[in-house]
Amino acid sequence: MFLHYLGRRNTKMKEQVQEVLNKLRPFLLRDGGDVELIDVDENGVVQLRLMGACGNCPSSAITLKAGIERALTTEVPGVTEIEQVF
Repeated sequence: MFLHYLGRRNTKMKEQVQEVLNKLRPFLLRDGGDVELIDVDENGVVQLRLMGACGNCPSSAITLKAGIERALTTEVPGVTEIEQVF
């Protein structure tokens, strides 16, 4: 029963994360990049892959932490941090 609850919670959190990413996506696309949601774990850690120009941009860490992480932790309850997946 508890695992079923965690699965539903995780699915809802993934949906909320995707909604926020969809709001941010136009800004990334404008610079020739994009972002892909890889996973959200039970601890609220969101794994993302930056793609296109954002994938090898020297400012990608700032984009993740100052931009995407701030938006996700503010708008999605339970998100604790962002990890970049290469």
